[in-house]
Amino acid sequence: MNTIIKYDIDMIKDEALQLVKKGLVHRQEPIFTLFQYIPGREWSYFEHELENNEYLLRDRIIDLLGSEKWEED
Repeated sequence: MNTIIKYDIDMIKDEALQLVKKGLVHRQEPIFTLFQYIPGREWSYFEHELENNEYLLRDRIIDLLGSEKWEED
């Protein structure tokens, strides 16, 4: 049995941050780039949560990340 994940905005933001840190996506790419990392059957939940939080798929990933904490080298 397949389990469908219910996305909340904090989960989406965390997932986006992890993908950026791994270098799989870039901050300036559109949010819809994240869809390649989401199972197809979950896209509608993901998109619905973004819309509920006033994000558009064409917005940039950096918009999701907001202010990030920078660690000193």
